[in-house]
Amino acid sequence: MTINKKIQSNKKKTIMSLFTNKTLLITGGTGSFGNAVLKRFLDTDIKEIRIFSRDEKKQDDMRHRLQNPKIKFYIGDVRDKRSVDTAMRGVDYVFHAAALKQVPSCEFFPMQAVRTNVIGTENVLDSAVEHGVKNVVVLSTDKAAYPINAMGISKAMMEKVAIAKARSLENDATTTICCTRYGNVMASRGSVIPLWVDQIKAGKPITITDPGMTRYMMTLDDAVDLVLYAFEHGNQGDLFVQKAPAATLTVLAESLKELYHADTEVKVIGTRHGEKLYETLVTREEMFRSEDMGDYFRIPADARDLNYDKFFVEGQEDISKVEDYHSHNTFRLDKEGMKQLLLKLPEIREDINLL
Repeated sequence: MTINKKIQSNKKKTIMSLFTNKTLLITGGTGSFGNAVLKRFLDTDIKEIRIFSRDEKKQDDMRHRLQNPKIKFYIGDVRDKRSVDTAMRGVDYVFHAAALKQVPSCEFFPMQAVRTNVIGTENVLDSAVEHGVKNVVVLSTDKAAYPINAMGISKAMMEKVAIAKARSLENDATTTICCTRYGNVMASRGSVIPLWVDQIKAGKPITITDPGMTRYMMTLDDAVDLVLYAFEHGNQGDLFVQKAPAATLTVLAESLKELYHADTEVKVIGTRHGEKLYETLVTREEMFRSEDMGDYFRIPADARDLNYDKFFVEGQEDISKVEDYHSHNTFRLDKEGMKQLLLKLPEIREDINLL
């Protein structure tokens, strides 16, 4: 083991020790993120992990698959605060991952996105504060930065609700609320990778919306690392963003074809409802006040109140010289880099070994 790997391993052990004999609630816990957290936490000294979701079938599948007494299941909906309150009693920490996140679906049913992503988040935060929860990490998306679709707009409002609630609590409050924002999580529910793999296996064309479209590429483990980093370092109202590489859809498709030794046709079908050419993780305005923390950006909440005339910040005009951080200007993966990242995914490794 190299020195860097030893340091990273020790850091992870230190973070995990913060959860010793504590109770963690994961809203939307049957999703990709919840499963990744469970994988990380089950062999630690955590007291209890509560999975809160509205999908009884996924909960039952998870219960039978894991059969672990540390996991407790709560059926409910973040839209219903009473069901949230039931799960919140005795909780120390909350990872709020419940969301409607399919972009086309939210375009057709925007009020459903509002009820889950905005009002549901308010319910979770209100309940957490009322029950004396110590830390809440709210999970957001790159689509919340300069949003053009209903999903992104609802997630942007979710961030505003979380930061406003944090601002109202002050730094010495029992509950600390912070947010994380990350891009495309490879092979997760919202990722195109599982669809393309299925198309390759079935001998069907890979359907690409726009060959030049770029997306951030990060694994589920990266997403968990980001949330844990925010949990450990977050102050009231902070937003954390992980620096991540990006790739064009063409590079991603060609990389998958090479890994699966497939000569599949690539078919361009045009952009879907609400899709962007590239995703922004940090806006220009946020970059102006961000703090570079190495692998992450920390964006503190704007601490000013509504009495603007008593505030004067010199050099504010320099914001025009700052560029936002997006998937077109971050580090760009080539095919070899993309293949190495894909091989970190258990699903891909399992398939490749079978070929």
